[in-house]
Amino acid sequence: MTFLAVLRDLLRYNPQFAVGAVLAVVVVVMAALSAVSPYSPLDTYVVFPDMPPSWEHPFGTTSRGQDTFWILTFAMRNTLLFGLAVAILSRIFSLAVGLAAGYLGGWVDRVLMSINDTFIVIPLFPLLVLFYFVMRDYMSWGLLALVMASLGWAYDARLIRSLMMSLKTREFTRTAVFSGMSATEIMLKEHLPFVLPIVFSTTLNNINWSIGLEVTLSVLGFTNLDTPTVGVSRSVKPRTDSVTSRPIDQLMLLSVDEKTMGST
Repeated sequence: MTFLAVLRDLLRYNPQFAVGAVLAVVVVVMAALSAVSPYSPLDTYVVFPDMPPSWEHPFGTTSRGQDTFWILTFAMRNTLLFGLAVAILSRIFSLAVGLAAGYLGGWVDRVLMSINDTFIVIPLFPLLVLFYFVMRDYMSWGLLALVMASLGWAYDARLIRSLMMSLKTREFTRTAVFSGMSATEIMLKEHLPFVLPIVFSTTLNNINWSIGLEVTLSVLGFTNLDTPTVGVSRSVKPRTDSVTSRPIDQLMLLSVDEKTMGST
């Protein structure tokens, strides 16, 4: 069966898959719409503030004159990119450790698994909070993704190692050794195709884990507010440069001046 035929059958006979596919498409489309946004997520008072939902502003506007719909598109885009970045980086770490420890064995396995077990028992959330207080002046989207990737690979590395220990005893591995292939060639050419299904499945789990943890940190205020995400989509710092360069800004400032003069 072709891929399209399998996809059609899943959508027709598996309601859970159909609902998940629809939700995934909605999220991806919302994230893609950020590319055509007429406003920057850091611009303020580009529309009238505190407006209710309408055809022009489907989700209304914020108290700082930002269109909630377009802010949400940027938040979904950044959150998805964050989850993908953490998942890809952590897959690289887990693959390197799992392949080497499982195939080479011996002292390499003992050293790598000692490091791996250390990362498993580390409490991640308190460590991330501590990291924020130490590096708060340098906190950025990329730095947080790198730190979370460095902490999220240990469980999957042990899973890959267990599979590699099984593959090492297979007949095709002995054939590859007798044919003169190096250990690196055997791991990458012979064993990696068997490991990839686990990598793909754990990638999805890691994306969910990283997004959930990032949203938790954002709600608690432990992330960079300059980058809108699902957790801080309504807490972005306003841009203060050229604030009166747009007609809507000038109109609002003029109305404020008139009220101030009337009150005096």
